[in-house]
Amino acid sequence: MTFLLSLLIAFTLPSEISPQRTSPQTTTAPRPGPSGAASPKAEAARPDQVVLGRYTLGPDDQLRITVFDEPDLTNIYRVGSDGFITFPLIDRVAASGLTIVEFQDRLRARLADGFIRNPQVRVEVEQYKSQFVIVGGEVRLPGKVPMTGVMTLPEALAAAGSPTSSASTEVIVTHANKPGADGTLPDKRAESLHVNLKALQLGNIGQEVFLQDGDTVFVPKAQTFYITGFVRNPGSLVWEPGMTVQQAIALAGGLTDRGSGRRMKADRVMPDGKVKEVKLELETKVEPNDTIKIPSKIF
Repeated sequence: MTFLLSLLIAFTLPSEISPQRTSPQTTTAPRPGPSGAASPKAEAARPDQVVLGRYTLGPDDQLRITVFDEPDLTNIYRVGSDGFITFPLIDRVAASGLTIVEFQDRLRARLADGFIRNPQVRVEVEQYKSQFVIVGGEVRLPGKVPMTGVMTLPEALAAAGSPTSSASTEVIVTHANKPGADGTLPDKRAESLHVNLKALQLGNIGQEVFLQDGDTVFVPKAQTFYITGFVRNPGSLVWEPGMTVQQAIALAGGLTDRGSGRRMKADRVMPDGKVKEVKLELETKVEPNDTIKIPSKIF
């Protein structure tokens, strides 16, 4: 019995005291900031923070500035009409024309220059008051649209009441020329961008269109064409770039039982202003102001 007990202990004891071969998983805690809390740099950037990096500050914007471990400096500050804010210790700091990140870095550098050792600064916009875009044309509420941070083209159109039923699907965005450091405007034409709203809404455009302060969004009236003859819904229809005769017929409800897709013609306004009758095929591109005539079948 004693021999069997010894043998049993010999087999079981090593397995109980043998060390683990797999190292335990370790997690790295966020590096604490000056106040003991996690440093802002250790946090992953949220999508809205990335987008806000595009916003440039301007007069009357109100900023919430936090200087960690410095409660006397943490407060809400307003950007003055001259583009500066007045800040304790360092007096006036230029803010207008800078992104939030650029101004945050500038403020941190000024405080580090003989005032605070390794200052930790965070800047947030409390109220947006300085910037706007102008939305005009075929929208329900044309006029100035205040920017609340970074604004996309769909957001600006929504703020203007959205396009009317007679609006074109192509919108023109004109980016305003910004004055240089000497206050003079650059000697170049403002950049204009033509955006297809359907492509934007369907996600076929690679990225969203971001607007800047002073941009102009113009929604033109849709160009039209007229279709008559043996289609189900003859009349004036909205023209779109690249539209074919076949697509125009489908937009008009298709051919009637007596309608024919052959021998079609259109009265077309030529570059010299004269109207000329042209022959059409189903693949022919429709032009604005065309009057398409769909004939009947020959029995």
